Amino acid sequence: MIKLYVYEDDNDLREGLCQYLAANGSFEVVYSFSNCNSIQADLESAEVDILLMDIDMPGLSGIEGTRIAKAVKPAVYILVYTVFDDEKKIFEAICAGADGYLLKKTAPDRIVEGLKDVYNGGAPMTASIAKKILTAFPKDNHQLNYTPLTEKEKEVLLHLVQGKSYKQIAAANLVGIETIRTHIKHIYTKLHVSSMSQAVAKAIRQKIV
Repeated sequence: MIKLYVYEDDNDLREGLCQYLAANGSFEVVYSFSNCNSIQADLESAEVDILLMDIDMPGLSGIEGTRIAKAVKPAVYILVYTVFDDEKKIFEAICAGADGYLLKKTAPDRIVEGLKDVYNGGAPMTASIAKKILTAFPKDNHQLNYTPLTEKEKEVLLHLVQGKSYKQIAAANLVGIETIRTHIKHIYTKLHVSSMSQAVAKAIRQKIV
């Protein structure tokens, strides 16, 4: 079972989401919250795999919550679920460490798919969001502000740009998922990024692959 925390200030939406996800059979909604004001305490001793995170909440925003969550528990996945589709919010969320970005008009079955994609190493995004990734990040392709990658790391990064999951990349390379995780950890370090979304955006912007 994939363990979830849901952060959403709309009570009806939050309750509906929790019921829908719990009924799916693949998820355990451990807790749901109307804000992320206590997110550091929420996560310090938590067993959770994914945070489904709204952006506009009272007190701390979901973007600030994402930044804190990644600092407290770096391994946790965060899927942003919001009404905002402007480039500024996309940029801020991805820089804060969001692993995926879906709009609230997304069909429920796509939310389920997105959560599973994130858990398996993917970076799900609503189609309109994916198109804005290039404009959401500064045009820095002329700046080689990263450490050169090995050929294998470039190959793995190309798979990430193509939207493949860790499992798919491992199968394509005839290795285990942990080997791919190690390559991706090295890629993050060399590119000076902290999430797959950031790595993909930088790879495209700077024409690394």
